[in-house]
Amino acid sequence: MATGRSVSNNAPLLEVRHLRVEFPTRRGTLLAVDDVSFEIAAGEVLGVVGESGAGKSLTGNAIIGLLEPPGRVAGGEIRLEGRRIDTLPYEEMRKVRGAMMGAIFQDPLTCLNPLYSIGRQLVETIQTHLPLPAGQARKRAIDLLKEVGIPGAEQRFDHYPHQFSGGMRQRVVIALALCAGPKLIVADEPTTALDVSIQAQVIALLKRLCREHGTAVMLVTHDMGVIAETADRVAVMYAGRVAEIGPVREVIKQAKHPYTKGLMGSIPSLGHRADRLTQIDGAMPRLTEIPKGCAFNPRCGQRGLRCLVERPNLMTAGGSLAACWLHDRQGVGGAVAGELADA
Repeated sequence: MATGRSVSNNAPLLEVRHLRVEFPTRRGTLLAVDDVSFEIAAGEVLGVVGESGAGKSLTGNAIIGLLEPPGRVAGGEIRLEGRRIDTLPYEEMRKVRGAMMGAIFQDPLTCLNPLYSIGRQLVETIQTHLPLPAGQARKRAIDLLKEVGIPGAEQRFDHYPHQFSGGMRQRVVIALALCAGPKLIVADEPTTALDVSIQAQVIALLKRLCREHGTAVMLVTHDMGVIAETADRVAVMYAGRVAEIGPVREVIKQAKHPYTKGLMGSIPSLGHRADRLTQIDGAMPRLTEIPKGCAFNPRCGQRGLRCLVERPNLMTAGGSLAACWLHDRQGVGGAVAGELADA
């Protein structure tokens, strides 16, 4: 099966292979992430986009080992620098998460302890993962605050989270994520709660970190504008699977999956006047109601007989990979596409 390989010449830092995330319930097991595969190279930003419930945040949480019970990784594997990490014991994974992986979440207040100064939180995190005495840890913490753009870092070091604005708190969270010099950062909706001007600053900061530190970033968001500005490649998720993955320009300009085309068509363009934006009828199915065949088929105007009974894997579609029978090399999907569009 085709996978979302990095376009970088660097070896993959993160490899996700056939990942499955399940939630056991009294009514049965819900499959929330189904056979997801991709790679991220050092210094690369992979954007992961999709509607709420698509599985993008669960994929990120599975990678950093922070799935909420009863959620569990039920299949596949996750490798960081070639080392498998999804089977590590909790304490071992905690060390890996702090030293080699950092996390940035949507609401910085959930990541910061309101009872401790941000300086204390930074120093404790640094000393947990690096063998530094208190003085050197304090200096590193102040340097990190300066690096993420906190004015007057020496003075703000002793301030508490409530004394910072939302944008400044998010910068502090980024500094926390960088404490041990991680190779990978999973950023889950890091700009959603911020106004547009602060969003731009945070995006510029993430791009600079990639460029200067060679950090790999998995950027989870529903905002295609953020993806277009930040990512090198983009993975579009739908109903727990990757619908399309490829270079960001290729996916935005020449989308291959009908769902991706709908997403792109729903975004207004400053350079093009349209009376109506594209609309995707219907809604993404619940985990208990995912249809047989392609999960998108009830909403797809190009569906065919095969789409109703057989689920497509990622296949080559121009410069991208798309899970759609329209791009089947044997032409079977294309031959029947549209037969049931009016059914």
